[in-house]
Amino acid sequence: MNGADLNFAIGRALGSEVSGSERLAGRDISGATRLELADGRKIVAKSGPLVSVEADMLRAMAETGAPVPGVLANEGDWLAMDYVAPAGCADKWSALASTLRTLHQPTDHPYGWDADYAFGPVSIENDRSETWSAFWAERRLLSHCPHIDTGLASRLEHLCEGIDSLLPEKPLAALLHGDLWGGNIVWTRDTAFLIDPASYYGDREVDLAMLTLFDHPPESFFDTLGLDTGWRERQPLYRLWPWLVHLRLFGDSYRVPVERELSALGY
Repeated sequence: MNGADLNFAIGRALGSEVSGSERLAGRDISGATRLELADGRKIVAKSGPLVSVEADMLRAMAETGAPVPGVLANEGDWLAMDYVAPAGCADKWSALASTLRTLHQPTDHPYGWDADYAFGPVSIENDRSETWSAFWAERRLLSHCPHIDTGLASRLEHLCEGIDSLLPEKPLAALLHGDLWGGNIVWTRDTAFLIDPASYYGDREVDLAMLTLFDHPPESFFDTLGLDTGWRERQPLYRLWPWLVHLRLFGDSYRVPVERELSALGY
């Protein structure tokens, strides 16, 4: 759908014509546009084959009470959401901890999600599983083996043979953001809003592992989350997946962190 057709469809759905637009840089791989409507509202629009999946993720996150942009309309390959304006936050890590405690409430959902997702050309397999260690091995690690060199693939396969000794079989399942890094957090005056999810149900420690790829929360942030014993030892295993995604998306410069995490785990 071209820009004019998208603006027309959104204007019709929201009852006000689009009067201006601005491309938002750095939000996610697919990109997003901030639109101003004739009635003065500012919204965010995205288009693509997976925006309906994202809309379902945002709705599920909103149901937990976590602060996320509200879904205004979703028709076919486009999505319109509330625009959340960033503002200075006096204690951003405390605000984020509060958001994650709300999002990560225990559930009885099986691990995974009802639809697959993707980061650009890299697919995210989400078939449900009753066993967490099997889900992580099959959906998050071994799924990369056909797309990377045989040396790394062999190390991953060896790791997954012993994964039951590294991960709990059935940790409490929480709704995850799934791509939690600083660029997907909008801090307002006293709240941390989460945007651009790649959600599924799993161990909440995964979100923390992704957060520490590029960001450096203070120890007080982790202390307030009441994490399970051994969570630090599991972080390299959970960081492996996003590093593998980066390796496939952006090339061999990300081989070093993949190898670093494997070595930290003894593989």
